[in-house]
Amino acid sequence: MNKAKMMKSERDNWTRNYHKTLKGLEVMIDIQGQVRNIMKIAAEANMMITEMEDSILKASINNQLINTTNITGVSEDL
Repeated sequence: MNKAKMMKSERDNWTRNYHKTLKGLEVMIDIQGQVRNIMKIAAEANMMITEMEDSILKASINNQLINTTNITGVSEDL
C-alpha cells in the first residue's frame, strides 16, 4: 500500500512540474510576442525620426538659400 501511495505522490509531483513547465513556456512565448511588438514600434519610431531629420535638413538648406539670397540682395542694394 505504501508503494502505491508513493507512486501516486510521485505522479502528482510530475504532473505539478509538467504544469509549471507549461506555464513557464506560456510566459516565455508571451514575452517573445511583447518583444516583437516593441521591436516593430521601435522600427516605426526610427523611421519617423529619420523622416523628421530629413525634413529639418531640407528646411535648414532652404533657410540657408533664403539667407544667402537676402544677403546678396542687400549687398547689391548697397
